[in-house]
Amino acid sequence: MSLAYLVPLFPLIGFLINGLFRKQLSKTATGIVGCGALLLSFIISLILFFDVKAGNTGVAAYFDFINVASFKVPFAFQIDQLSSIFLLIITGVGFLIHVYSTSYMHDETAPHFARYFSYLNLFVFSMLLLVMGANYLIMFIGWEGVGLCSYLLIGYWFKNTNYTYAAKKAFVMNRIGDFGFLIALFWILSKLGTLTYSEVFTQASLAKFTPKEITAITLLLFVGATGKSAQIPLYTWLPDAMAGPTPVSALIHAATMVTAGIYMIARSNLLYVLAPCTNQIIAIIGVATAVFAATIAVQQNDIKKVLAYSTVSQLGYMFLGLGVGSYGGAIFHVMTHAFFKALLFLGAGSVIHAMGGEQDSRKMGGLKKFMPITHITFLLACFAIAGVPPFSGFFSKDEILAAAYASNPVLYYFGLFGALLTAFYMFRIYAMTFLGSFRGTHEQEHHLHESPSAMTFPLIVLAILAVVAGFLGIPEVFAPNANALENFLSPIFAASKPLQHLNELSHTTEIILMVISTVLILVSIVWAWTKFSKYKYENKETTGLAKVLENKWYVDELYNAVIVSPLLAFAAFLKNVVEKSFIDGIVNGVGKFLQYSSRKIRLVQSGYVGGYILLMVFSFVILFLLYWNQGYIIYFFGKIFK
Repeated sequence: MSLAYLVPLFPLIGFLINGLFRKQLSKTATGIVGCGALLLSFIISLILFFDVKAGNTGVAAYFDFINVASFKVPFAFQIDQLSSIFLLIITGVGFLIHVYSTSYMHDETAPHFARYFSYLNLFVFSMLLLVMGANYLIMFIGWEGVGLCSYLLIGYWFKNTNYTYAAKKAFVMNRIGDFGFLIALFWILSKLGTLTYSEVFTQASLAKFTPKEITAITLLLFVGATGKSAQIPLYTWLPDAMAGPTPVSALIHAATMVTAGIYMIARSNLLYVLAPCTNQIIAIIGVATAVFAATIAVQQNDIKKVLAYSTVSQLGYMFLGLGVGSYGGAIFHVMTHAFFKALLFLGAGSVIHAMGGEQDSRKMGGLKKFMPITHITFLLACFAIAGVPPFSGFFSKDEILAAAYASNPVLYYFGLFGALLTAFYMFRIYAMTFLGSFRGTHEQEHHLHESPSAMTFPLIVLAILAVVAGFLGIPEVFAPNANALENFLSPIFAASKPLQHLNELSHTTEIILMVISTVLILVSIVWAWTKFSKYKYENKETTGLAKVLENKWYVDELYNAVIVSPLLAFAAFLKNVVEKSFIDGIVNGVGKFLQYSSRKIRLVQSGYVGGYILLMVFSFVILFLLYWNQGYIIYFFGKIFK
């Protein structure tokens, strides 16, 4: 526990060194600092994990962040089962992505290379603050930090205006969600006078809220989660985040930023079990996002865009798990998703690297023989995300789907449909990329090669994790009390479990559901494999539903028409009419009036002495009349203003 402060400190030091000395450091030194900071954090996280496993949990307080009157917010870290799991995911997967980046970004100049690693380190530092904070305020600081870093990383190649637009879009859409989060925090603060978890999640504190207030607060927190974790309707920033370098996509989409919303709701589970209406909304939006994003991914050809919509879909499953009360299942899927999705993105980066920057899978094909390590690791990740047993995705997705069936079979059917789409689009992109004959240019084919060891090493490690991680959550139906992750996390959700009234599935029903989903998923895989393994590129324009899916249901166009364009038009009205004509008109009018009046009044100063004498005489006469008739004058004005 005493070492907890070192976990975020190392990435912060790495950020400062690479950021401040970016013009002096070589690429090798930059890579050592950036990767070394994450490796040290991972080692400390491992020590903390085993410490927590031994039963040593608690809060490490360092100083008072805010201390005014009766309001006190300590700068403190909470180290328990939930935070320790996230620490391992963030630092472990983050370290592998840093190592991968040393090779992937080798073409950058040394100062920009250092700038990139400083952003990565700052991103990890912010995410660690988010999950380690012992109160909502420290969480919110990390929450805003990852939002800022995502803007910097997505727009890393800032000379490309499309990339900077994508970064701005991510930043603005996250601010919409953050506004809801902030209102919820002020509401909690106004009622309880504290934001510390140990004080908020007590029976006495929760009793101060009415059911309507708890529903409103949990909905506002969920609004924050929809922005950060890309759920309907605030999901459109995430596919555009592909503008950043591929390792950035892996970091944002796999293990860090997008899981912040899941972590926040899991941490706030005692609030959510008291808001059944909110849970229903979360489950519905989660499954809707899962299916909606999956339908879009089916028709995308950009390999990174497919993975981006896949991330949105998988996040939907995590929210489905949270909504039906399977908090352990949602965290389990966060962990397995971190492994196979990071592997998929890094595998895609390896392909793009070999293809000289080409991302269109229609122009690939046959890469299996040129890139054996990338091929086999990508294939294993596809099996994992598709939910094929015994890969990790099977266990985590099955746990969520089983809980959904127990809650409401309709949620299960939609969730299963999304799983079938997942299997189809993942093996579609796999077959188009690695199978069949090469469809690129002769020059590209000539340069095809396996990626260097700095890129393949993380792929191999993540592939192993994507295969075996599922065994941490073996269902009760296979072996009683064998779900190690569920048992490890049980103290976090122990207080909320009696309040949930969850339905239990019989072992027979659970096995039937597993068999049905597995068979259907295998059929979906075979269909995609057969259909696209010998894909021939025909540059034809799609029509009908395929065109709608290819254009992502025209949601971006809808948002532009309904929200963006009216706002821009209103802004133009304010600029051109209100500001230029009215405000500037008043300001400029005052200036013009003073200029005009001064030009006229100066004519009085003619320079003729006779004229001055005449004015003096008139002035004396007026003053004389005023002096002798001041009584009448006062009486006159008194009548007027009476």
